[in-house]
Amino acid sequence: MTISSNYIPQSDPPLPPWETLPTMYDLPSDNPEEPGLPDDFHFLQPLLLYLTFQPINWNPELVYSAADLNLYYDLEHPLWYKRPDWFGVIGVGKLYKGQDLRLSYVTWQEPANPFVIVELLSPGTEDEDLGTTRTRAADKPPSKWEVYERILRIPYYIVFSRYTNELRAFQLVGGHYEALNLTDERLQIPELGLSLGLWDGSFRDIERLWLRWFTLTGELIPVPTEEAAAATKRAIIAEQEATEAKQEAAQARQKVEQLAERLRQLGVNPDDLD
Repeated sequence: MTISSNYIPQSDPPLPPWETLPTMYDLPSDNPEEPGLPDDFHFLQPLLLYLTFQPINWNPELVYSAADLNLYYDLEHPLWYKRPDWFGVIGVGKLYKGQDLRLSYVTWQEPANPFVIVELLSPGTEDEDLGTTRTRAADKPPSKWEVYERILRIPYYIVFSRYTNELRAFQLVGGHYEALNLTDERLQIPELGLSLGLWDGSFRDIERLWLRWFTLTGELIPVPTEEAAAATKRAIIAEQEATEAKQEAAQARQKVEQLAERLRQLGVNPDDLD
C-alpha cells in the first residue's frame, strides 16, 4: 500500500483537563511551610459559618462548605492554590464524586466553583484579602482578590475584621467586584434565601460579635446545640402547660363538687337538674 506524501496521521482529540490534570488525591492538602491556624478565632468563626450555612432554596444534599481547605484554581498552574477561611458551594454534594470526604477542592474536578467566600482579616493577610497588594511577578501566583474576582468569578466575597468588627461585602458585577451596602446590618443573598450579618452572642461559651447566617428576614439559622436547647425549652413549656391544665381541671371539678354538696344541703338533688 502506497501512502501519499501529503498524508497527515489523525491524532486523537486531547483529553479534557479533569482527566489529565491532578485530582484531589494528587494535590497536597497542606503546606509544611505554613504554621497552620493562627488563632482560636480562625477556627471558631468558620465553624459557626459552617454550622449555619443552610441555603433555603437548595436541597441540603447539594450544599457543600469548608473551612481552611486548599482551593486549586488554575489549569495551567495546577499546584497553585488559595486557602479561604471559609467558602460555600451550591449544586455540589458533600462527598467528592459522591464517595469520599474531600482532601482539597480542585475546581477542574468539581461541577461548580464556590458561590460565596469569607476571609477573616489579619495584619499579615489584609492587603492580599482586600486586593491592595502590588503588581505581582509573572511567575508568581495571583492574589486572593484576583483569583476570586477574575479567575473563579466568585459571586460574593466577604471580609470581616475581628479587630474592628467591620464587615465588608462585594458582589461580582460585570466581571468586577463592587462594594455592597448592608440592609439592616446584614448582607442579603437572595439566591441562597439567606443573609449574613453580625450577631452579638455566645458561641462555644465565648461572648463576642460573630459573623453568622440569618434568613432573609433576619431570623437566626440555629446551630445544632441551639436547636436542641430550643427543643428542650419547648418540651418544658409544653409540660408546664399540661400540668397547669390538669391543675385547672382539678380545681374546676372541686368547685363543681362543692356546689353539688351545697345544693344537697339545701335539699336540691343536683342530679335532677338539667
